[in-house]
Amino acid sequence: MPKKWSRIFPGQAWQVAEARHFVAALLEDEGSGLVEDAVLVVGELAANAVRHTRSGWYRGWFLVVVGFSDDLVRIQVIDQGGDEEPQVRSVSRPVEEGGRGLLLVAACAKDWGVKHRPGGRCVWADLARVSG
Repeated sequence: MPKKWSRIFPGQAWQVAEARHFVAALLEDEGSGLVEDAVLVVGELAANAVRHTRSGWYRGWFLVVVGFSDDLVRIQVIDQGGDEEPQVRSVSRPVEEGGRGLLLVAACAKDWGVKHRPGGRCVWADLARVSG
C-alpha cells in the first residue's frame, strides 16, 4: 500500500460523509478502534472546513490526505482558509450544540495541529496504530 493517499472533495456539507467513507475504506485492514477514531477525526475536520472556511463557499473544496507510517496514521484536511484560527473551544454548558469538534479530535489523536499554507491551512491529527 502506498504511504500516502489523498482525495479532493467539493466544499459541500454532504461531502463530509464521502470523506469519512474514503478514510474508512483506506483503513479497512486496521483495528476497529483506529477506524472509528479516524472516521470521527476526518468528519470533524472536514465539517469544520466546510462550515468555517472559504472551502464552504461557491466552488470551494477541501483535500483529505491520509499518510501511513509504522506506528501512526496522519489525517490531514487542507482547506481554503478563513478568518478564524482553529482552536479547542471551552464548552461551558452541556446544551451547547457546537464547539466540541476539535475537543473530540484532541481526545482521539496522539497529537494534532495546524499548519498555515499559501491560500489556506492544513489541520492534521496523528492516530496511533496498534501493532498486532
